[in-house]
Amino acid sequence: MTISSSLNAGVAGLNVNASRLASISDNIANSGTYGYKRSVTDFESLVTNGASDSGIYSAGGVRAVTTRLVGQTGALVTTSNALDIAVNGRGMLPVTSAAAVASGAAALPMMMTTTGSFHPNSAGVLETSSGLVLLGWPANADGSIPAMPRDTMTGLQPVVINANQTASDPTTKVTLGVNLPASETTAGADGSTQPLSVEYFGNLGESETLGVTFTPTVPASGSSNEWTMTVTDSAQGGATIGQYDLVFDGTRGSGGTLASVSTLSGGTYDASTGVIGLTVAGGPIAMTIGKPGDSSGLTQLSSTFAPTSITKDGSPVGNLTSTTIDQNGFITATYDTGFTRVIYQVPLVDVPNPDGLTTLDNQAYQVSPASGSFFLWDAGKGPTGTVAGYALEGSTTDIAGELTNLIQTQRAYSSNAKVIQTVDQMLQETTNMKQ
Repeated sequence: MTISSSLNAGVAGLNVNASRLASISDNIANSGTYGYKRSVTDFESLVTNGASDSGIYSAGGVRAVTTRLVGQTGALVTTSNALDIAVNGRGMLPVTSAAAVASGAAALPMMMTTTGSFHPNSAGVLETSSGLVLLGWPANADGSIPAMPRDTMTGLQPVVINANQTASDPTTKVTLGVNLPASETTAGADGSTQPLSVEYFGNLGESETLGVTFTPTVPASGSSNEWTMTVTDSAQGGATIGQYDLVFDGTRGSGGTLASVSTLSGGTYDASTGVIGLTVAGGPIAMTIGKPGDSSGLTQLSSTFAPTSITKDGSPVGNLTSTTIDQNGFITATYDTGFTRVIYQVPLVDVPNPDGLTTLDNQAYQVSPASGSFFLWDAGKGPTGTVAGYALEGSTTDIAGELTNLIQTQRAYSSNAKVIQTVDQMLQETTNMKQ
């Protein structure tokens, strides 16, 4: 009977509005939850097949379909923790469970989230208070990121930052800016050697010294404008690692600048760059003395020996003081010696259908057949957004909109209950007709 279908439709209406009420209550409850993605419950009609001209209509009812809008992004909220991380745009952070990491499982479960407040645990592993561990690609010793597969978790490791971590930065470049006294290369000068010491740092952070001496060539008459530069290395017991003949220009236009450099021993001099390739105990060092005609390197002017500018890279052993993450997902460690180095890169995970991801606790998600396979992107590349440190993503719940939906759901529920009451009264009248 069609009256029975009316009863079924009323009951279905109660059920679907109860489901909508559940999603609304969940959204309101999580309005302050960072990274929460609101869920929506939509209704779909059910139709009972029958002859269109029979004059009889049977109610098919309704069913509810609930979807979590994972693809929606919330507003970013600024925080004071450098490792409060949020994704600004499309994409998610790769994470795994702290329980799996603690168990030493060889294959960690692939999970993802759009935001998290990460802190090192007792082992230095970055994780949230809810047990999500941040994953990243570890950098090489020089801070570069090796090529990694993009469609598997191979290469992803828990990000570990130890508070007592130390590191050194070997010296690879030295730049000399020194003025040599022109008066020492004239006839009658005493030919005094001009010494210079330049500190550099070895591969293990030890302090070593490059000894650089300049010996003038004193002519019988006039000016030679010529010096012999000798470089020694303290790490090799003071052995000479390079000797060079320097000739300076004495003309009016370029007077005082290098005219030519001849290699007597050691690494060669490149006139196009002004660099000498020295080899110290720990490896190569590029020493810049200036190109011919360049006034910023070695010069020969007046009667004063003056180191005007000596710069180098590298640093001694330093203790970790802070870590930050930039918009491209690079985690950089800063040490108390002023040395900084990239230690991890956090890629962003993207899937064809974010709304099809399987929802887990603590604002985490996993790949499902409905979402499609994942791909790891460099942040800011392809379809993905950027990474924001000192930020968390707010909930996507709109309280005003949810309260409006709440009122509508309440009225719809009451109306379906009224349908059931009406059907019950009609059935009661039918029963009374038999008496």
